[in-house]
Amino acid sequence: MADPDLRDLDAFVAVARTRNFRRAALEIRVSVSSLSQRLRDLEECLGVRLMNRTTRSVALTEAGELLLSRVAPALRDVGDALDQVRGLREVASGRLRINAPPPAVDLVLAPMVGPFLEAHPQVDLDIVSESGFVDIVSGGYDAGVRYGEHLAQDMVAIPLSGPQSYAVVASPAYVARRGRPKHPKDLLEHDCIRARYSSGVMFDWDFERAGQVVKVDPPAKLISTNMGLAMRAALDGVGIWATLDGYVGDAVKSGALVSLMEDWCEPFPGPFLYYPSRRQTPPALRAFIDFAADWRKRSK
Repeated sequence: MADPDLRDLDAFVAVARTRNFRRAALEIRVSVSSLSQRLRDLEECLGVRLMNRTTRSVALTEAGELLLSRVAPALRDVGDALDQVRGLREVASGRLRINAPPPAVDLVLAPMVGPFLEAHPQVDLDIVSESGFVDIVSGGYDAGVRYGEHLAQDMVAIPLSGPQSYAVVASPAYVARRGRPKHPKDLLEHDCIRARYSSGVMFDWDFERAGQVVKVDPPAKLISTNMGLAMRAALDGVGIWATLDGYVGDAVKSGALVSLMEDWCEPFPGPFLYYPSRRQTPPALRAFIDFAADWRKRSK
């Protein structure tokens, strides 16, 4: 019996990961009919059914789950090895499009841009800052940056920075006038500066201490998606602001802002760079992935 064709295994992994024939066909750049034939050839070669499929859904059989768990990592290793070999002769060039939320742009990507472009002068960066979730494939992006809870399962993700943490701050004048909150629920009695996302949602403020999680929906004296305005308002004593500590660290050190409830602001994983799982990563993206990994190591 002949061994399975590597292209058939690649097709199987694409469908198993996306659970959608059309999306898988676009990813590996074949027609839907060709993709279906490759899966039939693979099942015939192995002598077992790997998937149960209807017009609406795709579900793996027990044999399919077993094959996916063993083959997907192996194909990724093969793809990475081929990318590294090609990288010996390919120079990173062209336009690299990345979609990222504003905090990741401001605090993580911004310091990297200059050094990266200096190291790779033939690459042009196109970074779009958006808070809402974006389908980077349909949006024409090479990669995206998001936090772990917002990552699609069919993407490869690598950490872009070390842990981050939130800071709760207010001006000395506000603290003198209204007092210092000690527990998250104390914020319900304070004026706060909050953000509303493009979807219209204004998320609760989450706090954690020693495994205890507390969510609060404090009153908003000011709602703004503009970081500059929120910072100015906090400095002017409008209210209490909860934001990433990278935005307010200097103001706290100088005494312009007061840090509050530090014991309720535990670190959490920083943002991830994510991109479609495919066997050929564009040289410009590969260069950025390698640069980001080295940057993170040097930043520890």
